[in-house]
Amino acid sequence: MKKLILILLLCPISLLAQSLRVAVAANAQFVMEQLKTAYQKKTGTSIELIVNSSGKLTTQIQQGAPYDVFLSADMPYPETLYKAGLTVDAPVIYAYGSLVLWTAGDIPLTADLTILSNSVIRHIAIANPATAPYGEAAVSYLTYKKLLDKIKPKLVYGESIAQVNQYILSGASEVGFTAKSVVLDPSLAKKGRWVDLPQTGYSPIAQGVVILKRTNQGKAAQQFVQFLRSPAARRILQQFGYRSPAS
Repeated sequence: MKKLILILLLCPISLLAQSLRVAVAANAQFVMEQLKTAYQKKTGTSIELIVNSSGKLTTQIQQGAPYDVFLSADMPYPETLYKAGLTVDAPVIYAYGSLVLWTAGDIPLTADLTILSNSVIRHIAIANPATAPYGEAAVSYLTYKKLLDKIKPKLVYGESIAQVNQYILSGASEVGFTAKSVVLDPSLAKKGRWVDLPQTGYSPIAQGVVILKRTNQGKAAQQFVQFLRSPAARRILQQFGYRSPAS
């Protein structure tokens, strides 16, 4: 017993109560707060969230970042990690996301995006399509509507959806393309106006999750991924505008 007490005294607190480190794409940061609370209540395991664009998180993981689970805004980024031997298994889809056009002001918005050509719109926020899947989806939709070349001088790129949201809320950009999960967050639900964009104009945003090989919390990581597929988690995801893989 004395030896056990001595070991516990010498063992760093971080090892005794280590959080599950979950890297999450910025589109899902608000819904992840709800999922985090529900998971912690269910299991007693604490979660630390690291939020950034999918591309930036992928680079960090490739460079050895000590994350346990990665929730991407697409499938290609986690598939890249899987092919490189950095994940336990191939990625699985945990949800499908949707794209919206959002303004913090009173600008009338419609899905045809005609307002974007109006002189009242000087800046249009969009996530960097090279690293953020929602930015890539926005470019696809603008191309589909044959507007990309016309409004390209107005585009302002954010590193992630999180930065796009800052541009919109601060007024630095009159409008911007963001995730539906953002505008459905209770803290933002009454700020400005938003409009759904038909998914005929961009590919379905299939969002993938993987457990990283470098984790030393394999059991907790597996429990979390299983939790994402549970009815309780899917109800939370649906409240934020996500569709489940089964729907």
